[in-house]
Amino acid sequence: MPFTLIRKYQIEAAHRLPHLPDGHKCKRLHGHSFHIEVVVRGEADPKLGWVVDYGVMDELFQPLFDRLDHRFLNEIPGLENPTSEMLALWIHRELAPSLPGLAEIRISETCQESCIYSP
Repeated sequence: MPFTLIRKYQIEAAHRLPHLPDGHKCKRLHGHSFHIEVVVRGEADPKLGWVVDYGVMDELFQPLFDRLDHRFLNEIPGLENPTSEMLALWIHRELAPSLPGLAEIRISETCQESCIYSP
């Protein structure tokens, strides 16, 4: 598949990682400006000239944004242990049924730490 599209989003959210040992800083409540990249791969439509309309990607992501932004992630079903890895997996599961060609979800919780989920 010759084309890779990347649409970027940002959410502000709080979380804690409940399964870490006592005293670990990430077990305490804290927040991040999560940078999220939704990656789609595919062939360009011969008539339209694109793989997918970025506006459609935005429409599909908006309900997730509304559920995640300025929220306590641990309270969202499926994100009780909201590591970056689990957040990427959760977003992929939510988007995959309606976004053909979804290839990866990339999450950066800081400028130095990120993960990629690519099934």
